[in-house]
Amino acid sequence: MMGAMARSPRHPPSEDELRALAEEVLATIPAPLRRAAGNVVVQVTDFADDDVLDDMGLDSPFDLMGLYQGVAMTERSVSHPQPEPDMVFLYRRPLLDYWCETGADLAEVVRYVLIHEIGHHFGYSDDEMDALQGEP
Repeated sequence: MMGAMARSPRHPPSEDELRALAEEVLATIPAPLRRAAGNVVVQVTDFADDDVLDDMGLDSPFDLMGLYQGVAMTERSVSHPQPEPDMVFLYRRPLLDYWCETGADLAEVVRYVLIHEIGHHFGYSDDEMDALQGEP
C-alpha cells in the first residue's frame, strides 16, 4: 500500500521525511477529499507560528497538529484568481508528541490529521470525516 516510510519510523522523522510521508499518505485519503483538495501543498514546520495560535485561542503550540489554509472550491471564481496554492500545514513536534504518547502508527496519525484538516475546510462534519476514515 504505502512505501517504507509510511510505517512508523524508529526515529523522529525530520521535516523533509515527514513531508514525504504526508505526500504518500495524501494519496490514500478518501477520493471525495482528494478531489476537493485538488493540488494541495503540504508544508511541515515544527510548530504553528504565534499569530496562528493567537487567532485560534490556543495556549500551547502542542495543541495544534495541522491546519488547512486556502480558499474553498465553492468560493473560488475565475474573476478572483487564487494567488497562492492551498496548503495543509503539519506541525511536526505536536505530531511527534502525540505519536510518542499514544504509540499509534505515524502514517495513520498523519492520515487522520490530513483528512480532518481538508474535511473541516470543505465543510465536512466530524461524523462524516470519521465515516470516511476507512475509505480509500
